[in-house]
Formats: sequence, C-alpha cells, structure tokens
Amino acid sequence: MSTPRAIRVKAARAPQAARSSPAGRTSQAARVSQTARLSQTTRAAQAPPAHLAAATVPPSPWRARRERLRDHAVKREAVIRAAARAFNQKGYHNTSLDDIAAALEVTKPTVYYYVSNKEQLLFECFLAGVEQIRTAFREVRSRDLSARERLNAVLHHYAQAVASEFGWCMVRTEDLDLSPAMSGHIKALKSEIDHGIRRLIREGIQEGSIHPCDPKMAAFALAGALNWIAHWFRENHSMTSAQIADAFVTIFENGLLPRATARKKR
Repeated sequence: MSTPRAIRVKAARAPQAARSSPAGRTSQAARVSQTARLSQTTRAAQAPPAHLAAATVPPSPWRARRERLRDHAVKREAVIRAAARAFNQKGYHNTSLDDIAAALEVTKPTVYYYVSNKEQLLFECFLAGVEQIRTAFREVRSRDLSARERLNAVLHHYAQAVASEFGWCMVRTEDLDLSPAMSGHIKALKSEIDHGIRRLIREGIQEGSIHPCDPKMAAFALAGALNWIAHWFRENHSMTSAQIADAFVTIFENGLLPRATARKKR
C-alpha cells in the first residue's frame, strides 16, 4: 500500500524538527562531542611515539655551527703541521705552498683559506711550538711547587716542543729573511720565554732550591742545549720526544758532578 505524500513529507521533516527541539540539540551536541573524541583518539593512534617524534626534529643551527668551527680548526691544524714537516725536510725557502697543498691532497687556494701567505704559515708553525712552552709557564704558576720543580716542568715541555715537528721552525725562524713586523713578533716571544726561565732561576736561588748562579747564563745554557735537539732529532729515532725531555731534564737536575752517595760507594 502506498504512503500518502503528506505523510512522507512529515516523516522527512521529523529529524529536522527533532534537531530544533531542546532534546534534539542535546543529542546533536553529544554526537559532536563523541565524534571529536574519536577523532582525537584516531590522531593519537596515528602519531609516532614521543621518542621517535623528537628524533625527527632538525638539529639546532647553533650546534651545527659549533661542528663547523671544530672542523675548521682541525683542518687548519693539519695545514700547519704539514707545513712544519715540509719546512723541516726541505727548508723554508725551498718549500712552496704548492708542496704543502700536494702533501694534503688539496689545491693551493684551500691552503690560502687558512693562511694569507707562506710567511704567516711559518709564523703559525713557530707559534704552535712556542705556545706549548708558554702554556707550561701558565700551568706551573698556580702549582704548589718549588721554583726548581716548576723550572723542571717548563724545561720538560720545552724539550718536547723542540723535539716535535715544530722544532725546526722554533729555532730557525728568527734567522730567516722575514718582514720586520714578523721578526719583531718572534723576538718578543723568544724574549718572553728567556725571561721566564731567568725568573724561575732567580726564585729558586732566593728560596734555596737552586744553587747560586748567573740566571742569564744559566738560562742561555738551558735554552741552547734544548734548541739543539731540533738539529739532530728525528721522529724515527729509538727515543721519543718525551724520553728525550726526561733525559735532558735529568742532566739539568743532577749535573755532571758525582754525588756524595756515589763517592761513598767507591
């Protein structure tokens, strides 16, 4: 049996009327709230775990910058060390920046990225060795040691620096034909080390830990002996730079005179 058209229209309008009534609006709000909760639950289920989400966050650009700076420092040190070895083997004037670039398997413009010219590169080699001695002076300054013990610590670092690949540059740079500004800077740094050794000797004499002597002559003798290491030491020798430093400091410490205990044994 067919349904009259008026009844069908009324039935179709019934849901709309129900939504317009207070009860209908309450029912609709409940359905919306339920739908929202289901949507949130679905998004939560689809989202990656917290530890995986954190891993996908790009690194801080500041951290990346620190890594680039560290990489730059490592490469610059490699250039300086390669130059020091080349100067030691061939001499300063017989070494070109092309030679240094070839040793590093890079182009010459790459070397120029880290230094402006060969003279500056030589100075950086000199400074790399001398800075080890200057650092030793700073370190012993705050240590509770006698002046003689502090002097021995400085001399030990001095010997190791001269026996390193920077030794040739440390002792020969001043004799090369460099610009007046560069020569003046090198002389000032050498004078700083010389006067630092003299000061420790004077302090040792005053406190009684070092036998009375002429601080200037003693400093010249110590530095002269240590500087000569650069003329004969080679890395492939049987003794390491640390062993050579120990041997030299032992000679400086004990001298050549026989000790009282040795004379008694005779």
